[in-house]
Amino acid sequence: MQKRFIGIGITALIILGSLSAQSVETIPLPDPQRTGGMPLFEALDKRQSIRTYSNRELSMQTLSNLLWAAYGINREDGRRTAPSARNVQEFDIYLIMADGWYVYEHNDHVLIRLGNEDLREYAGRQDFVPTAPLNLIFVADHARMAGFDPENREFYTAADVGYISQNVYLFCASEGLATVVRGLVDRDKLREVLELGSTQHVILGQTVGYPK
Repeated sequence: MQKRFIGIGITALIILGSLSAQSVETIPLPDPQRTGGMPLFEALDKRQSIRTYSNRELSMQTLSNLLWAAYGINREDGRRTAPSARNVQEFDIYLIMADGWYVYEHNDHVLIRLGNEDLREYAGRQDFVPTAPLNLIFVADHARMAGFDPENREFYTAADVGYISQNVYLFCASEGLATVVRGLVDRDKLREVLELGSTQHVILGQTVGYPK
């Protein structure tokens, strides 16, 4: 277990190191509410893609619960709510909202604010994206997958992001929120505006908000 936590700490340092040139502010999230919610089969029955959103913002508690459900730590050994091949945990979740853009740091369950700009216009090509309250951008860091050959790296990255996205879908179904996962994103532009490193790759976006 000690070795596992050392590995997690190194990963956190790598993330923060890649952000060193950006303006960083740490924003604590409330503790996630890890009990309750809709029964699983009812959530599965209600799971759907929704593309119309109100402009109502999500509360910090809802953001906390959402991020933990998507990709938070759920065991003392640092493993998470979504599996990953060989437990490399290659994904980071970026958040694009009206008041700025952030990355979720799972070890301390905090948001790291990277900028105050409203980048929602770059989060996707559909009409609803720039006005929705939250767009999640799933970014894979291939530097954490050094032991994978290129074909397997692409395969497992595609599989792993699906688990995270489905966690978001089920959380939204349980909480009465709207969401849709999106592949239609300008990855080159997102790489530029999010100031990603050379080993970081935008895979998918997912919009979240209250249904209109």
